[in-house]
Amino acid sequence: MNIRFWGTRGSIASPGPDTVVFGGNTTCVEITTNSGRTAIIDAGTGIRNLGDSLLKRPDIKLIHLFMTHIHWDHLVGLPFFGPLFHPDFHVVLNGCRKCFEGLKRIFSRDYIDGSWPVRFQDLRARIDPPGEPPMGIITLDEVLVEPHRLQHPQGGLGFRFTEGNKKFVFLTDNELSEEGWDGSCFGDFVNFCQDADVLVHDCQYLPEESVSRKGWGHSDTITVAKLAVETGAKRLILFHHDPWRTDEGVELVISRCREELDRDNSKITVEAAREGSLITL
Repeated sequence: MNIRFWGTRGSIASPGPDTVVFGGNTTCVEITTNSGRTAIIDAGTGIRNLGDSLLKRPDIKLIHLFMTHIHWDHLVGLPFFGPLFHPDFHVVLNGCRKCFEGLKRIFSRDYIDGSWPVRFQDLRARIDPPGEPPMGIITLDEVLVEPHRLQHPQGGLGFRFTEGNKKFVFLTDNELSEEGWDGSCFGDFVNFCQDADVLVHDCQYLPEESVSRKGWGHSDTITVAKLAVETGAKRLILFHHDPWRTDEGVELVISRCREELDRDNSKITVEAAREGSLITL
């Protein structure tokens, strides 16, 4: 399984000279299975470059798109996703409860007339809506894809991809808390992330920043480090970088998380997601 980051930023795209190391595009992650299947998590602004890449790969026509939720920063790249405009592409949609509604709405001129010139019905790719919500367990050849409810305003889903004995867990826009919703408390995520080879988790805030942002649906270095330790994760990747956070600031987030892991004498590898980086499991 290969995992490539096409967008790592949270809330709003923030390109510029201060974000070139970790990237300024919003959430988009590509997973390529050992059998050659292509899966995508979220359609933030990073999906534009991914789409251009897919158009150059003649062997890929089937795409599985998993949406964590439909807040704008995770959806706004869709109108620029090249495969949607080609009839030989087939996109299978799945994920959060309103993912299909959100996809259609972003192309709707009926919502605010004049907001976008392309209608959903004008897209040329075949787009399959998800089955009845909530999303259940899905199999992509030999890969098991399992959802988990997120602790985030208006809800959402995280995902675990298991291929053979390798586990990749992706949880963004998730506020780790002992007082979370039913099924989305800290302990629930400990169970879901057990023995992850790679754990990607939202870490938008430093602890002192999160105090005034309770309920915003994002986590900090202390809680994310605690999750990694209690799950026995081998590699922790911090995600959903704050749009005002410079590359130097992201390095500080990594350092603060490393300090927390060191207090537990943990040998977990910790880093921050970098746009364009590739992980092989």
